[in-house]
Amino acid sequence: MTTFIMTGKYSVEAIKQISGERTTIAVDIIKQCGGKLVAAYATMGETDLLAIMEFPGINEAVKASVALNKALGISFSTVPALPVEDFDKLVGGKA
Repeated sequence: MTTFIMTGKYSVEAIKQISGERTTIAVDIIKQCGGKLVAAYATMGETDLLAIMEFPGINEAVKASVALNKALGISFSTVPALPVEDFDKLVGGKA
């Protein structure tokens, strides 16, 4: 599984619908796309949400990102996250 960081921004309409039920819907969408929610945080700053998720690959992460936007009105930015140790090995030679 690959780790992905998703940052989300609520639309005006999405803010009106904040609820625990919507969180359950989001987790179900992530699972349907083959993923797992590792952690989620409300940040309410430049971005409103930060989520750490695992997916088999980029295709599943993109599918989840779009499905979440459609279902919840939250616009997500999705990027892969590589552990620093793996990054060092990949680009730094010896590590």
